[in-house]
Amino acid sequence: MINILWAGLLLSAIAVALFKLIFLHDFEIFSQITSAIFQSAQSAVDISIGLIGILSFWLGILKLIEISNIANKISHKLTPLFQILMKDIPANSPAISTVVLNMAANFLGLDNAATPMGLKAMEQLQQHNSSRDEASDAQILFMILNASSVTLIPITIFMYRAQMGATHPTDVFIPILLATSVSTLTGFFLVAFKQKINLLHPTLLKWLIGFIFIIVALTLIFLSIDAKQRLILSSAFGNIILILLLGSVIYIALKNKIKCYEVFVDGAKEGFSIALNILPYLLAMLVAIGVFRASGILDILVNLIKNSCSSLHIDTAFADALPTAFMKPLSGSGARAMMIETMQNLGADSFAAFTSSVIQGSTETTFYVLTVYFGAIKISKTRYALKYALFSDLAGIIAAIFFAYMFYHN
Repeated sequence: MINILWAGLLLSAIAVALFKLIFLHDFEIFSQITSAIFQSAQSAVDISIGLIGILSFWLGILKLIEISNIANKISHKLTPLFQILMKDIPANSPAISTVVLNMAANFLGLDNAATPMGLKAMEQLQQHNSSRDEASDAQILFMILNASSVTLIPITIFMYRAQMGATHPTDVFIPILLATSVSTLTGFFLVAFKQKINLLHPTLLKWLIGFIFIIVALTLIFLSIDAKQRLILSSAFGNIILILLLGSVIYIALKNKIKCYEVFVDGAKEGFSIALNILPYLLAMLVAIGVFRASGILDILVNLIKNSCSSLHIDTAFADALPTAFMKPLSGSGARAMMIETMQNLGADSFAAFTSSVIQGSTETTFYVLTVYFGAIKISKTRYALKYALFSDLAGIIAAIFFAYMFYHN
């Protein structure tokens, strides 16, 4: 999928450039595309180098979270819940604990740990699957929760916003939390009704009521606040939770007699190599998107949406953030590049960049998650997994736009 997407962006841009040259006599179009290639390549290098410091810091903290066994403690609390959700999986199956560990790692933003755990969980769930090439109910539920999973602290988005010069990088914290919660709840309820999961089970009901109460309460609290204060408070909440998380991790590490400094440094060492590893992928997508935009195709798509919204008397300010939404289900790196490109062109503190950031954090990359997780165990019949995951994506993106308006616009 990513190969087709990348090649499609470049080839469609070149085709449009040729059309403009031959039929519209636009002799500047190829010069503009060439300039876009060089500018995008330089941007990729600048961004990657700029990420080294902050990336190293968070890798150090994540290493402390991993060594301190925090994910295991969270998984212990969540295990009874997943025993109810995955009713066809025996309670003593190791698959339950692996699934919970994966969800806990996702919740804490431990991407490097979450993916291996997710693949292991799929393998273990497959042992209870009577149809070897068709996804089981438990596997579909697990995949959709992964594709829309709530992350407590969207560190990556904060990092890119800081790198691109946002005045308050964490002001998207509450909007992202609300939007991704909508995505997760949509996916969960769709699967729950399809699989006839007992939503009135006391344990499940307690978790659902608690989760929904927090989301509704946060929304109502921020709706009751003066519009000008919402961004300020969102940023404040993000910073407070961020610092309290750091303090809690260090305290737990010390309590467990872990050598915090040494573990932190050991994790931080990976920052430089990861920043360099990001460079080729960022370079590929930024250049492709830069060329795509320089050809005029992206502007045409955005303008079509703007014109359609205008004819219906709908505000069009969100349209400049839609390229991130289009890309998000297909490619995580592509959506990230779209978000960065929006910040570069319109400013990191613009409404479009703010909305793009919230969309980026509202859901996961559905096609990637589905391909990797089901592909690893050779599942070819995914049943309703893709359809429900895309519905969750749509709900998350709509929610992201709604909350972006709620927080950003006065």
